[in-house]
Amino acid sequence: MSVAVDVALQSTAEHAVPAVVGRELPVPLLTGGRIGYANLDHAASAPCLEAVRDAVNDLLPWYASVHRGAGFASQVCTRVYEGARDVLRSFVGARRTDSVVFTRNTTDALNLLSRALPRGTSVVVFDTEHHAALLPWTTPGVRRLPAPSSAAEAAEALDGALAACPEGPRLAVLTGASNVTGEVWPVAELARVAHRRGARVALDAAQLAPHRPVRIGELGVDYVALSGHKLYAPFGAGALVGRADWLNAAAPYLAGGGATRSVQDRSVEWALGPERHEAGSPNTVGVHALAVACETLAGRWRDVTGHEEVLLRRLRTRLGEVPGLRELALFGAEHDRVGVVSFTVDGQDPGLLAAALSAEHGIGVRDGLFCAHLAVRGLLERAGSDSHRALRASIGLGTAVEHVDRLAAALRGLVTDGPRWRYAQQDGRWAPVDDPREVPERLA
Repeated sequence: MSVAVDVALQSTAEHAVPAVVGRELPVPLLTGGRIGYANLDHAASAPCLEAVRDAVNDLLPWYASVHRGAGFASQVCTRVYEGARDVLRSFVGARRTDSVVFTRNTTDALNLLSRALPRGTSVVVFDTEHHAALLPWTTPGVRRLPAPSSAAEAAEALDGALAACPEGPRLAVLTGASNVTGEVWPVAELARVAHRRGARVALDAAQLAPHRPVRIGELGVDYVALSGHKLYAPFGAGALVGRADWLNAAAPYLAGGGATRSVQDRSVEWALGPERHEAGSPNTVGVHALAVACETLAGRWRDVTGHEEVLLRRLRTRLGEVPGLRELALFGAEHDRVGVVSFTVDGQDPGLLAAALSAEHGIGVRDGLFCAHLAVRGLLERAGSDSHRALRASIGLGTAVEHVDRLAAALRGLVTDGPRWRYAQQDGRWAPVDDPREVPERLA
């Protein structure tokens, strides 16, 4: 064992992180045998925390309707569901008067907010955003800003765009951390700029919240959107947390049961507060899972961040040893980032590399444009890459030093010697030809 690996192992051991389900999952290889799955795709969806799995199992026998059920099980579920609002409020450091609306995910949350904007609201958004934050804003007053190359440039561009907006409500949409490069955006600085121009700030925290504390007061934002499936709670719940006035004044996101106070022959009185936008039977199990994940992470931030810092340093160092590898960056190689690294390898098809890494080495990475097409294409051009897609490796609580080392070694082997199996494109994606592996029988 090298000194560097030994130090890394010691460092990660000092930061024992919450356990995830499937951390020792054996997956089949094309070349025969099985190997522990190296999940380096946390940025897409994180595995389930064991604490979350256990909490869901505890709740399932009690599962019943919420809010209007007289039965004891319904009362239990109502208490669990409403108690989760307090957990989310604490997790993001929300104000006492802020609403906590449960949604399906970040995309759903930001679409809800887009429907709640007052008439004539001007929206400013950088084109480096994930589609969840880029696309919901469809009013005429939307201004897209090109990718900045520094925090100062971002602040200057935002200030100029907001200054040029007409009188009326304004909203700046920001990301906490890029899902492409992992770079942490200067949210607090940009929020100060926005507030000086009379704008509110909506934060896409999908990539930041699983890695770092998100505090509304410290960041100076007005709304936070996040997803459970990124936060180790893959049960279909997310949240929009923020100022209540626009949400209370807007038409309900969905019309239906639970969102009303009274329905008459020719009129409807809609509820105020979160229930105004939560029509229908809610995802009680998913909301409970999200709350448990937030409580678990909130109590372990030192271990979580320490674990990821060690692995991220090693990941970037080892990838830097791969011939022809170009790491993508917006603000520069030394900028603060969470555990996400996107890159290309000269002369190599990212899709083929991803397929071979999975089939021959048991490694899961992501290839493509990562639901951030404008951002990735701009970064590829900036990096001087001739590729039209990229590879992304992302780490989290389920990542081990061995996974990082296996990725780097596998990439070097693929670049030097090529794949050991034959691959072909199927429906636009690379896949092994005559793949002998089978999906587990109970999941087929």
